Amino acid sequence: MDAGVTLMQRIDELILQPTIYLILTAGLLVFIYGLVQFIWHVREGTDHKEGLNHMLWGIIGMFIMVSVYGIISLIINTIGSDPTNPDVSRINNVTPASGFFSPIK
Repeated sequence: MDAGVTLMQRIDELILQPTIYLILTAGLLVFIYGLVQFIWHVREGTDHKEGLNHMLWGIIGMFIMVSVYGIISLIINTIGSDPTNPDVSRINNVTPASGFFSPIK
C-alpha cells in the first residue's frame, strides 16, 4: 500500500473521525443543556429565550457535523477506498456529447 494512502487513512481514523464525534457530542450536550434551561425557566415563569438559543445552536451544530460526516462519506465512496487503483470498468459505457472532441470553428 502506498505511504500517502496509509497516511490519509491514519489521519481520517485518528483525527477526523474522533473530532467529528466530539463536536457532534458537544452539540448534543448544548441542546440538552438548553432544553433543561428552557424547562427550568418556564417552570419559574422567567424569560426562557436563553434556553431556546442553546437548543437552536445545538441543533445547528449537530446538523453541520452530520453534514460534514455525510460529505466525507460521499467523497470517499465516490473516489473509492483505494485511490491508487480506481474503478474504471464503466468507462466504455460513457458516450461523450456530440461535438465534444471536435475542434472549435
